[in-house]
Amino acid sequence: MPYKDLRAFLSTLKEAGELVDITRPIALQYDVAKALAKTSAADGPALLFKDTGTAFPLVGGVYGNRRRALIAFEATDETIHERVTRAIDNPVAPVDLVGPAPCQEIVLTGVDIDLTKLPVPTYSPKDGGPYITAGIVVSEDPDTGIPDIGNYRFQLHDATTLGVFSASNHRFGKNMAKAIQRKVPLHGAIVIGVDPMTMFACQVQSGDRSNDWFVAGGLRGAPVELVQATTSTLKVPAHAEFIIEFVVDTDDQRVEGPLGEYTGYYTPASMKPTAKVTAITHRRDAIFQGLLTGKPITENHVLKQIPFEASMLRQLQAQFPSISDMSITSSGGVQTYIVIAMTPRYEGEARHAILATMASNLHPKWVVVVDPDIDIRKSSEVEWAMSFRVKPREDVFVVDRTATAPLDPYTDGGYSSTVGIDATRPFGVEFPDVSEVPDWRTFDLPEIDKG
Repeated sequence: MPYKDLRAFLSTLKEAGELVDITRPIALQYDVAKALAKTSAADGPALLFKDTGTAFPLVGGVYGNRRRALIAFEATDETIHERVTRAIDNPVAPVDLVGPAPCQEIVLTGVDIDLTKLPVPTYSPKDGGPYITAGIVVSEDPDTGIPDIGNYRFQLHDATTLGVFSASNHRFGKNMAKAIQRKVPLHGAIVIGVDPMTMFACQVQSGDRSNDWFVAGGLRGAPVELVQATTSTLKVPAHAEFIIEFVVDTDDQRVEGPLGEYTGYYTPASMKPTAKVTAITHRRDAIFQGLLTGKPITENHVLKQIPFEASMLRQLQAQFPSISDMSITSSGGVQTYIVIAMTPRYEGEARHAILATMASNLHPKWVVVVDPDIDIRKSSEVEWAMSFRVKPREDVFVVDRTATAPLDPYTDGGYSSTVGIDATRPFGVEFPDVSEVPDWRTFDLPEIDKG
C-alpha cells in the first residue's frame, strides 16, 4: 500500500534510522539550514526539529539522499526507472474524500491569518527573508481548467503576504500569464507536507495538458484523496499537513529575493507579484516541512533526479529504443549535464539522440552519449569513455543559441549553447577489447567482504 501521508513515511524513516529528532531549540534563521547542510554533507538522516520557537515542529532533509528516495518509491537502483515509467503509463484518477479532511481540522481566515506563526526558515545569509521551499503549488489553467502541481518558492513578506516567483516556461508561470491576459484572478494553494509520491509527482516532466493528480495517483498506485479548498474551487490533498490558500496579486509588486537556488548561486532580487493569503488550514498537530536548496548536492536535487530521469528516459526511448539508461547528474543541478547509455543502430543515431535531448525542456548544456558497458553514474567511467572513445573534431559539436535552464547565472541574454559528445565506439568499425579482470565482482575474498 502507498504511504497515505507524510507521517506514515516519517514513521518508516524513523524505523530505518533515517530520521532523528532534535529536541533542543534551533533558530529558524540560518541554524536550521546549517543543521540540514551538515547532515546532507555527511549523508546523514532527516531531521525533525521539535522546538522551533513556534507551535509547530519542522522536518527537513526528508528526501536528502537517494537512499531515502528509493525507500519512498519502495524500489532499488535497478528497478526505479521501470517503476516510475510504468506508473506514468498507468495514471490513476483522484477521488473526493468521504468525510472530514484532516488538512482542514483547523481553519484560519480573516484576522486569524498569520504566516509569521509558521516555522519558515531563512536558509542563507543573503536571502531576502524566510522562504517556504517545500511547498507544492496547486493552480489551474484559466483556459482549460486543468490542474497543475509544482514545487515553487515563496518569500514571506508579512503576516498575510508572500512573494511569488515562477519561471515563465513553468506551468504556474504560464497560468499567471494567462490570468493576467484574461484579467481574471488566479487562485492557488501552497500544500505543505504530503505523501512522498505526490511530492515526487511534481517533478515528473509532462505536457501542459497533463493532470498531475493522475500522475500522482499512478505513482502511488492508488487515488489521491482531494478536498475542495475553503476559499476557492481548487482541489487540494486531504491528508496534507498545511494548506495556504491565496490569490495572486499582480498589482502589488514587491522586491522578491535573493535566494540561494538549485544552481548554487543567489538569484538577484527583483520586483515580483505577491500572493495574498485568503486562508490557512492545517491538521491539529501539524508538521511543517523545510527543504534545503543551494549548491549541489542538496535535497532539492535529490527530489528532482528520479522523476526527471525516468520521465525523460520514457520520452526519448519512444523515439530511440536503443537508449537503455539516462543519468541527469545532481552535481549539474539535475538540469545541465546529461549522460545517456545507448547502442546506436546506425551511424549518427547517437547524434540524433543528443539533438533530441537538447530540444527537451531541461535545456542542458552538456549531453554525453556512451555505450551501455559504461556506468553512467560513475564520473570516472564516463570520463574514460570521453578520453578514449572520442575524436573531438568528429564527435564533439556545439549548438549555439539554445535555451538556458531556468535561473542559470551565466547566459547570453537568455540564450546559451549546448555541447554534444558522442562517446560511443565508432559505428561499424573494429575497436579494441576492454582490458578488465573477469568475474572479480563474485570472487570470494572474506578478508574484505562484509557481512
